[in-house]
Amino acid sequence: MSMWSFSLLLISVQCVFGTSSDADDTISVMEDDSVTLHADVYAIKREDQILWRFGPENSRIAEIYKQNMPTYDINERFIDRLEMNIQTGSLTIKNIGIQHSGLYKVTIISNGGTSDKRFRVIVCARLPVPNITRDSSQCSSTGSSVSRCSLLCSVVNVGAVTLSWYKGNSLLSSISVSDLSISLSLPLEVEYQEKNTYSCVLNNPLSNQTTHLDITQLCQPCADPTHCCGSAEAVIRLVVSVVVGVATVAVLVDHFRSVSVGPREHTSPSVP
Repeated sequence: MSMWSFSLLLISVQCVFGTSSDADDTISVMEDDSVTLHADVYAIKREDQILWRFGPENSRIAEIYKQNMPTYDINERFIDRLEMNIQTGSLTIKNIGIQHSGLYKVTIISNGGTSDKRFRVIVCARLPVPNITRDSSQCSSTGSSVSRCSLLCSVVNVGAVTLSWYKGNSLLSSISVSDLSISLSLPLEVEYQEKNTYSCVLNNPLSNQTTHLDITQLCQPCADPTHCCGSAEAVIRLVVSVVVGVATVAVLVDHFRSVSVGPREHTSPSVP
């Protein structure tokens, strides 16, 4: 992967919002959406030339000259994705992807002179769906006497997002991250078998993903380790129980065998 490709990937994952010092406008857009870059031309005149370039190499990607039909550079990155407005010269990028993040420049050449405008386009990757799990670190073996259920809502590989717990429409807690993060988790405690509606929401300024809590599925009394502590801990407990059981059976078998045989009498050999 080239350094340029890595930079695009990092920008798209972090989904940074705000202004850029190297551009007149900064535009954030979700992956797979469309975005239009406006050339600020009211109407193209016959002698005008509108030229769009992309990237640090200033590669030509689209052009209108003397009111002819737009021409597009045959570039695999943009093939079948570009559309210029023949009236205003604005450029639309359809079905935009991570690889389309970067700096765009439009040059307008007319009898009145030449002018430029630059756009920083930041393509934000689709947000993952939050995952709600039982917090095994809070597991208790006290059975039905435990009245509260500990949960975790988690996401990985996210940046510039907020993770929140809601009770109905009321915000309970939230945590935000502005930089690249490999993991983000937010705890919650609820009462067993309560009827309230809870949801975990991951959002940035462009979109959100929501997971609703099913209390009846995740929050069961700790007498059932499969629901309380997770399948991994339940398996460990099962293995330990089996080992202890086998050892106990072996000791009992050996004991009963020794009892059934009993002590043996030793006799001297007869003398002829």
